[in-house]
Amino acid sequence: MMFRNFGSLLLVFLILMLIFGTRRLRELGNDLAVAIRSFRKGLQEDQEEKEGKSQ
Repeated sequence: MMFRNFGSLLLVFLILMLIFGTRRLRELGNDLAVAIRSFRKGLQEDQEEKEGKSQ
């Protein structure tokens, strides 16, 4: 595993906050969440389209 314990993971997050700031990290998190939702929605629509064609 990449991180051996919680302390090292916390240290990485602290360094990221110092580099990017909390506002930028929040924006990145929101952008990632929107991208994941869009991806899942696209997969669901594709699945529904396939089911509609097969019937």
